[in-house]
Amino acid sequence: MNERRIIHRTHGHSHGPITRLVSPGDLGELIKPFIFLDSINVDASQAMAFGWHPHSGIVTVTTIFEGNAGYEDSTGKEGVLGAGAVEWMQAGGGVWHTASPVADISGRIHGYQLWLALPEALENTLPESIYVDPGKIPAVGPVRVIIGEYLDAISPLPQISPMIYLHVRLADGELWTFDPPANHDVLWLAIDQGSMSVSGETLSNEVAVFDSGSAPLTLQAHGEVNFVLGSAVKHPHPLVTGYYSVHTTKEALRIGEEGIQMVGKKLKSQGKI
Repeated sequence: MNERRIIHRTHGHSHGPITRLVSPGDLGELIKPFIFLDSINVDASQAMAFGWHPHSGIVTVTTIFEGNAGYEDSTGKEGVLGAGAVEWMQAGGGVWHTASPVADISGRIHGYQLWLALPEALENTLPESIYVDPGKIPAVGPVRVIIGEYLDAISPLPQISPMIYLHVRLADGELWTFDPPANHDVLWLAIDQGSMSVSGETLSNEVAVFDSGSAPLTLQAHGEVNFVLGSAVKHPHPLVTGYYSVHTTKEALRIGEEGIQMVGKKLKSQGKI
């Protein structure tokens, strides 16, 4: 069986503590429904906050590796995400949310935020937010199953389209093989820590995109490695983008942006924005 070939690599572009690895206008078109990926690594003592901002047409999936972040959203939920926790924010037809480091916690806030393109049937439905504690994320060996199913482990998060999103930690020298479903034609990974050998190349602190096909992917860690991996059936629609939104058509974007405005007016009346 042929080895998967790497067709694109990038270290992204850093702006202070944020590294933009994937955007809808670049790699997002190649690996959709995975359309955006930020690496976040900020000193919590700086009390950097991500103020209230809106989305529509997408899901944001935030995975915390280290630290504690407070959250609040326009569905009425609020709390603290700790290390290992996952936030699922299904924006649908319009949602606002905010996040900030917990004030009395020193150290770092470190993790990834991923955006998923919603299918046409869900892109303007009611928003839904789900916050999953670390103990509720299923694990198989070195793998935590954030979205989808891997071996016998099934994520508690919704399956909006055929996809798998895994968080993997490997020890120095450890080998790991991912065998994708036969119908998946999108495969990528993002390395947060360490380096690995895969497909005849060495990767470190970057995103790698692989060609389509059903061949398994075998990786070997060099040092301790922390990474995420996405596999999916490719999103069949174009990415029609607004400032904080991504939809399948201009009309769907217009509806989503109207929904954002309605939620914004409510938050303004409550004195939150």
